[in-house]
Amino acid sequence: MTEPEPNQELDFLSDSTENTSTRFVTFIGNSLKRFDLAVTTTNRFYGKKLIIDLQNGKTAILGTDDLEEEGYLEHVFGLNEEESGELRTFLYQVVGEAYFTD
Repeated sequence: MTEPEPNQELDFLSDSTENTSTRFVTFIGNSLKRFDLAVTTTNRFYGKKLIIDLQNGKTAILGTDDLEEEGYLEHVFGLNEEESGELRTFLYQVVGEAYFTD
């Protein structure tokens, strides 16, 4: 990997700092799949939560609309149908409805 040029200018599209809240949760469902999650609440994603699967490093920004999309959790987190059902059950308890500002 080459070093960046010292005078190279970056074109920032966004750069902000925000205090957030993160909940760390571990649970096991009937499938015996262990979930180790970080659920981050921020003002950044229109009320949706940043969900991080700490075991496989996969991340998604989720609201209830995403939970209702068939096959979405299976695809994003690499789960089978039973496992995604267990994750969905938990996430319905913690994610909120998306909201949009003018």
